[in-house]
Amino acid sequence: MFFLRTIKEIINCNFIYWISTGLVAVGMVLSFFNYLFNPVMVAGYAHIGFPDWFRVELGIAKLLGALALAIPAVPARVKEWAYACFFVNFFSAFLAHYFKGDAMFNQLAPIFLLGLLVVSYIAREKLTSATLKA
Repeated sequence: MFFLRTIKEIINCNFIYWISTGLVAVGMVLSFFNYLFNPVMVAGYAHIGFPDWFRVELGIAKLLGALALAIPAVPARVKEWAYACFFVNFFSAFLAHYFKGDAMFNQLAPIFLLGLLVVSYIAREKLTSATLKA
C-alpha cells in the first residue's frame, strides 16, 4: 500500500514539476529574446534606471538559467543556484516596477513567475524525497 501511494505521489509531483518548470523555462527563453532583440526593452530599462549592459547580461543569464532548470542532466547544485537566482530576479523585478509606479501588469507578471518558480521548486523537492523513499 505504501509503495502504491509513493508511485502515485511521484507521478503527481512529476507532472506538477514539469508543467511549472516548463512554464518558467519557456517564459525565460522568451524573455531572453525580448531582452536582446526588442527595442522597447531598451527604453524600459532606461525608464527604470538600469544601464543597457545590464539588460544584455540579464537576458543571457535568463537563458542559461532556463537551460539549467529544463535539462534533466544538469547537476542538482546548479539547479539550486538557478532557482535562487530566478527568485532574486523575479522579486527584484517586482520591486523595481512597484517603486517606479509602473502598470499593475508589470508588477504582477514577476510575482506570477515567482509563484510558478516556487511550485516548481517544491514539486522538485517532493519528487526527490519520494524517489528516495521508493
